[in-house]
Amino acid sequence: MAMTMSQSDVQVQQKEGEEDDPSMSRSDSGEDSLDGLMRDRCPLTPSQSPRKRTTSQSKTEPPLLRTNKRTIYTAGRPPWYNVTGTTFKEAFVIGLCGGSASGKTTVANKIIEALDVPWVVLLSMDSFYKVLSKEEQELAARNEYNFDHPDAFDFELLVTVLRKLKKGKSIKVPVYDFTSHSRRKEWVIYGRFVVFLFLCVLQLLDMKVFVDTDSDIRLVRRLKRDITNRGRDIAGVIKQYNKFVKPAFEQYIEPTVQVADIVVPRGGENFVALDLIVQHVHSQLEKREITVRSALASAHQGQPLPKTLSVMESTPQVRGMHTIIRNKETSRDEFIFYSKRLMRLLIEHALSFLPLKPVSVETPQETVYEGKRLSGKRITGVSILRAGETMEQALMAVCKDIRLGKILIQTNHDTGEPELHYLRLPKDISEDYVILMDSTVSTGAAALMAVRVLLDHDVQEDKIFLLSLLMAEMGVHSVAYAFPKVRIITTAVDKKVNDEFHIIPGIGNFGDRYFGTDAPSDWYESDEGMDY
Repeated sequence: MAMTMSQSDVQVQQKEGEEDDPSMSRSDSGEDSLDGLMRDRCPLTPSQSPRKRTTSQSKTEPPLLRTNKRTIYTAGRPPWYNVTGTTFKEAFVIGLCGGSASGKTTVANKIIEALDVPWVVLLSMDSFYKVLSKEEQELAARNEYNFDHPDAFDFELLVTVLRKLKKGKSIKVPVYDFTSHSRRKEWVIYGRFVVFLFLCVLQLLDMKVFVDTDSDIRLVRRLKRDITNRGRDIAGVIKQYNKFVKPAFEQYIEPTVQVADIVVPRGGENFVALDLIVQHVHSQLEKREITVRSALASAHQGQPLPKTLSVMESTPQVRGMHTIIRNKETSRDEFIFYSKRLMRLLIEHALSFLPLKPVSVETPQETVYEGKRLSGKRITGVSILRAGETMEQALMAVCKDIRLGKILIQTNHDTGEPELHYLRLPKDISEDYVILMDSTVSTGAAALMAVRVLLDHDVQEDKIFLLSLLMAEMGVHSVAYAFPKVRIITTAVDKKVNDEFHIIPGIGNFGDRYFGTDAPSDWYESDEGMDY
């Protein structure tokens, strides 16, 4: 969901875990030209200068559990795609518009509080100011640059950000430094269901709200704010208001009331209007509910295994190790020892599918050896927590200095659907070959979500390698059907899955057997937890 706000004094609210993202591409999808969207935009009212706040800000207030190293969301993100792996649930974007000090921030925060749903972000137009030239910076220093004019904003970047955000893609939003009038850094947004934004690009908005507050009240609020919080004198505030703020409101902001879906008089004090907005948004979210696991369980019955699947040769050694780790009487020490052996063999086998290029090297005997080298920038390993993390040691033993990422996906006890709770990916992962690791895959629901996350971060589908010690045919078909270019590599494939989505004959709860834990009866993990 997404919200847009039209005021320069709006803060940015980020609800995101500890994640590093690849650079954001500014190319659009081609459905609507930028020129066409620009023609339909509503101009904005930027913030005023000088400001006490020196950067466009973000704050984090999600339902989460923090540890020293991780931020885990207690309210996970349910599937935003269908069984074909394509994005089906787009973010719901709300545009908020109104004059300076009309109460847009208050309205947005009260709506967010009343919605009581996770994965909501509040974007500010402050983040999309253009970087000023030297001449423009000199004007700004003398308070003569018009930050209230639409030309002060980078609409090309805004359109790119909104398009990617609606499609569930990972994006970077700049943090604008009002002191240097430059973009000082970026903050990452990924996986938002609701977005609040300023009313700027009508074609990308699902709901348009105009906050209507009496001009005298707005002026009094602005005087109080600028004098008290920004250390300005009353004459300067009134001069700037008359020169920039009031003309911009009359020319660009006030006319947008004609295209608003709902007008909110008196701002945050109008609880009836706010309640109507909340009810509408809830109804729209309910229409976008998606069920994945049950659909996967009933699909692809009796079809041949895909060509993208590679199963290690069942040598006597491999079969012997499977016998040990599948045996319920095997001690934990033996289970860990032979699982690690099998993981090492699986990693070595998987690396043989990476593309190589010919290379010549000189030996100590001063002769040339014609060899091979990875045809690509690098390899990154991503584990699906918890049990997928057990495969990291084998990967690091084989690939020196490899970068690692982690994804936590758990099954919702009430819905039976997988939910994304934690995500940490290395920078520029879009350029890498990614080895995605999970101990077991049954229906493929968690693997499907993990692959979708990688694609949302611009990893190429044919550069993803899904590795698992044991898979069910159902899981293989689910991943291959949704993502036909993903290479699937395992040591064994079992044919059946029971009514509880456990692999038969299976291996049991790999995470509990490896870590020596007993999961509570109401605790559900991802595919790795109970062969789901």
